[in-house]
Amino acid sequence: MFKLFKNLRKRDVLLIFLAVILICFQVWLDLKLPDYMSEITRLVQTPGSEISEILKNGAFMLACAFGSLVAAVIVGYLAANISASFSKTVRKKVFNKVEDLDTSKVKKFSVGSLITRTTNDITQVEMLISMGMQMMIKAPITAVWAITKIVDKSWEWSTATAVVVVILLSVVAVLMVLVIPRFKIIQKLTDKLNSVTRENITGIRVVRAFNAERYQQKKFENANDDLTRVQIFSQRALSILSPTIFFFMHSLTLVIYIIGAYLIDHAEGPDKLTLFSNMVVFSSYAMQVVMSFLMLAVIFMMVPRAQVSAARINEVLDAEEDIKEGTINVTNTAETGTVEFKNVSFKYPDAKEYLLEDISFKAEKGQTIAFIGSTGSGKSTLINLVPRFYDATKGEVLIDGINVKEYTFKSLYNKLGYVPQKAVMFDDTVSGNVAFGDNGKGKKTAKQIADAIKVAQGTSFVEKLDKSYFAHIAQGGTNISGGQKQRLAIARAIARNPEIYIFDDSFSALDYKTDAALRKALKEHTKDATSLIVAQRIGTIMYADQILVLDNGKCVGKGTHKELLKSCKVYREIAESQLSEDELKKGEL
Repeated sequence: MFKLFKNLRKRDVLLIFLAVILICFQVWLDLKLPDYMSEITRLVQTPGSEISEILKNGAFMLACAFGSLVAAVIVGYLAANISASFSKTVRKKVFNKVEDLDTSKVKKFSVGSLITRTTNDITQVEMLISMGMQMMIKAPITAVWAITKIVDKSWEWSTATAVVVVILLSVVAVLMVLVIPRFKIIQKLTDKLNSVTRENITGIRVVRAFNAERYQQKKFENANDDLTRVQIFSQRALSILSPTIFFFMHSLTLVIYIIGAYLIDHAEGPDKLTLFSNMVVFSSYAMQVVMSFLMLAVIFMMVPRAQVSAARINEVLDAEEDIKEGTINVTNTAETGTVEFKNVSFKYPDAKEYLLEDISFKAEKGQTIAFIGSTGSGKSTLINLVPRFYDATKGEVLIDGINVKEYTFKSLYNKLGYVPQKAVMFDDTVSGNVAFGDNGKGKKTAKQIADAIKVAQGTSFVEKLDKSYFAHIAQGGTNISGGQKQRLAIARAIARNPEIYIFDDSFSALDYKTDAALRKALKEHTKDATSLIVAQRIGTIMYADQILVLDNGKCVGKGTHKELLKSCKVYREIAESQLSEDELKKGEL
């Protein structure tokens, strides 16, 4: 918790200091009220008292009450400002941290959990600061100050007050034992609910296509019911606190007056007025003491849940980045556009077996290197080592003769144009999606965007859209087809004009005619750039300068299309399943 509070800015610390001063002033005003009430009580009971004296003390009471109100409003404003500022700072840090985490770490937390940590968990800590700052400072000051004012009034009244405080704190302790363990469960169940909701919204088309609405509804209801059961138990347990507080508070007042009546009845004549005045004052101060302990009790109820949330937030902020940024930030290197794998092997951190083993090849500037193999053979994982979505377990991956681990992330990504296996579209316009990001070559012009879309064979459908290049693309590209998404994703990479293109099975949603036209346009446009292509279709890669055939993570063939048809059994089997006999014979010639 305190570790997280280090994110408070200097301005916030100064505002907290100001709030403490105002709270002390507010407490002083609140505790002056019983004194004036005591004086008014004495004046009323004393024969010959002037009405002006009573009104004077009444005016002082009103002034104290108004001053306390103003101080409370200002403290509330400061607390809201501090908590909101803290929340903004931490949320930004969590977001930036998630942006920097490598893929395996993001999968470890899960998307639903990261959403909860960025929203609900930070809100819990924000609430603690907003409410807790006022109560946590005010309660002990009020309690100590009030006790010093009543400690010498009457041991009988003091004993009654102490008994009530002990009883209330015991009730709070029992409730904490029952409820606190469930706070962590609540946050985990909130993670689960967010994950189910996100899954349902993301896959809404599949849900509808398979008439699975009831199935998904049941799944959501199960997650929702689990969370509701724990929440109901916690809230029911906490609901006992409020009536218990008021019962014992009013009981304490009654006990004080009963004791007071007994003491006044047995006192001498002159002492009766003093006892009556002390009883009124003691009753007011006793309520202040009880309320102070109860404010602390409320904070103690909030702190455990906020601690759970703070621990979850710190877990993200403290997550070690397995992929460390290098220091080389250069644009001009001895080599340009080269990609080389030197005896590269890779396995996931928790895996026992290697997914890739001893892969070696070199792509020169202007060459096209293709990767093909059965599903799960490691093709996508292999090219994901180039942009460092994962780091090689053994061996080296070199770009322009320099190990990718030595580059700064910015300089490395500026060299690449990456098209993922699943085309990602953002909530933006067509132009905004194509011009996405920055590769250090300045803002992309309308002509560059249009040219990139033209190369990607997207002009025909883009110009038919409402508002054309400024047409809105929904998040995830749900308002365009799969093939259109792929073409815009390819256009995004082309617009960067990089040294190296990475196509991770990026042509799978295209028909053969569009695929052929796109490859022809790409070959012309990217003739000075290196291309790494993962594909399932032989037709997409048969004209590559070099093809690597992967099987169970191993390179079982390397060469051109013609060479592999003769020398690689795995490649020939793939070719036979996709090409006709005439096409095979033509390829062998």
